[in-house]
Amino acid sequence: MARIKPQALLLQSKKKKAPSGVSVPTIIVYILIVAVMVFSLFSTYKYWSRRSILQTQDGISNRKFIERKKSDIPNYALISTSKGQITVELYKDGSPDIVNEFIDFSQKGHFKGMQFTRVVKNFVIQGSKIENSEATEDWTSRGKHYSQLNTSLKHEAFMLGTSKATHEGGGFDLFITTAPIPDLNDKINIFGRVIKGEDVVQEIEEVDTDDHYRPKTPVQINEVTTLKHKT
Repeated sequence: MARIKPQALLLQSKKKKAPSGVSVPTIIVYILIVAVMVFSLFSTYKYWSRRSILQTQDGISNRKFIERKKSDIPNYALISTSKGQITVELYKDGSPDIVNEFIDFSQKGHFKGMQFTRVVKNFVIQGSKIENSEATEDWTSRGKHYSQLNTSLKHEAFMLGTSKATHEGGGFDLFITTAPIPDLNDKINIFGRVIKGEDVVQEIEEVDTDDHYRPKTPVQINEVTTLKHKT
């Protein structure tokens, strides 16, 4: 029997102990897995980045749209009466809902031919298409009371408002104060103020009235026109 040389035995022993190498197909699989993961991460990043940009653009567009809509709302109204013209500034920021309804009623011609049904000196003038005796008695009694007051009051004269009772009933009347009224907000929704034509308001205030504060000579609103700019 042939004897194996020691050197040959040593080589055989090293071959048995040496770890087996990674095969080429396994390396290819690993590379493919890594490539898929990288591609997936990149696609996800690209998707969310694009979505964020679109949301930002949509937010900017919506804000611009809202600002444009808000800027389209008229700032003023011209009330043409049989005594002259009255210009009012509308409080579209402080009373946006009331202002929107006032504009809607104006565009529908609701105020054309509306009579000033109550004129209480040193108190208010009221234009309305609805007769409400209970409310009238309340207002006239208040007018008599406040005309005798000589105190520092909260609200200024020449404020434009609408009766809460009439407004809640689906109508829209107009009040213009001719003197400060302390508890104005109890009965009236204020949505503007007279900035031109105070003399016309005062002329209406001076008309002769009967015992129920109804003008003996008709005074009416011919038309209400809404304006974006002051005339």
